[in-house]
Amino acid sequence: MRESQVNDKTFRFRGGRFDLSGRTHISGILNVTPDSFSDGGKFFELTAALRQAERLVKEGADVIDVGGESTRPHSPQVSESEELTRVIPVVEGIAKRFETIISVDTYKSGVARAALDHGAHIINDVSALRFDRKLSGVVAEFGAGLILMHMQGTPATMQDNPVYEDVIFEIKGCLGRAIEQAASDGVHFESIIIDPGIGFGKKLVHNLTILKKLTELQALRRPIMVGPSRKSFIGQILDVPVDQRLPGTLAAVVVSVLSGASMVRVHDVKEAKEAVAIADAVVRAKSGESSGPMC
Repeated sequence: MRESQVNDKTFRFRGGRFDLSGRTHISGILNVTPDSFSDGGKFFELTAALRQAERLVKEGADVIDVGGESTRPHSPQVSESEELTRVIPVVEGIAKRFETIISVDTYKSGVARAALDHGAHIINDVSALRFDRKLSGVVAEFGAGLILMHMQGTPATMQDNPVYEDVIFEIKGCLGRAIEQAASDGVHFESIIIDPGIGFGKKLVHNLTILKKLTELQALRRPIMVGPSRKSFIGQILDVPVDQRLPGTLAAVVVSVLSGASMVRVHDVKEAKEAVAIADAVVRAKSGESSGPMC
């Protein structure tokens, strides 16, 4: 496809596509880990995970994003075999029970292949192809969607002392290179979404700058996903624990949409869907015109 024919608001994935020009889409988070920062392992067991998946679908999630390895700051790496044990039964169960799009949050090509074999449609890579060079080839082979997220360092080190000269410029450069790499490995350009990585190797000022200048990432011509849900920057601003960050999350979601996000990744789908509906209405409102008397 020639560059002039690329649709900046189309996201292709295995077996389908989203038209992101009409409304902001929502990815519902499903952590199947025992040590998630946000839910403390509530959905680690298969039955609980599938029950939560059903809830996310009913609340209006466009995508269910399944993660089997915590990427919270200072988290240890999980082996591929352990991640497969956590993720694949959940992916398979969701695919059999619900008509929904499944994303798998992994940077391992082996996990990605198995997840796609069992019904996943999208791979969400927090490393933007830095950790496993084979990942983009697997995505291309299946015709899957690929989310490329920026992260400075690794989950174990990313919050030690992240430093940027120009955070937006550096994110743009990193994600631009990742897009080129994915395309060279056969991933369709319209099958890529970018994520600036709120909270991944960023201090408070970096996260706020990302939200303020998000539109600058539109130069990469791919839809933008933002994941601010329950993140520590919200806790820093409001001085509240993780279980009291819903209002702050919704504010960040609205700012993201007003700044150009086409998808948001959240834990609380129902509430986010309502906030997004208001933000979308504002973004898409036409300027009112009147021929009546001026005030």
